[in-house]
Amino acid sequence: MEGEELISILGNKYNTEILSAAGEPKSAKEFSEQLDVPIATCYRRIDELEEAELLELHDRTLSEDRRRVKVYRRCVDEIDLDFRSGLTVEVTERTTVKDRLDDVWRQLSSESD
Repeated sequence: MEGEELISILGNKYNTEILSAAGEPKSAKEFSEQLDVPIATCYRRIDELEEAELLELHDRTLSEDRRRVKVYRRCVDEIDLDFRSGLTVEVTERTTVKDRLDDVWRQLSSESD
């Protein structure tokens, strides 16, 4: 992804807030409620962030009313922009080890409930 495109995506209202909140898997409804984002806007922003490969579908969980709910989490841990010698962008993706540890922790937490 080009630096200008990434800046444009990050500049859209709510995108950085959603990415910040997506360290742990959340549904669109959870993002909407936590961040006070209208639900339709939340779905549009999630689609935009997925397309930019900054957010990913993590799982489809069962809700309390037994419906499948998509949960998302960010694919990146860090984005560095440097303007000193022209625009350079460095994206640090979530590590595979961190993903696995998060998954194990989530599984252990759900088993203890």
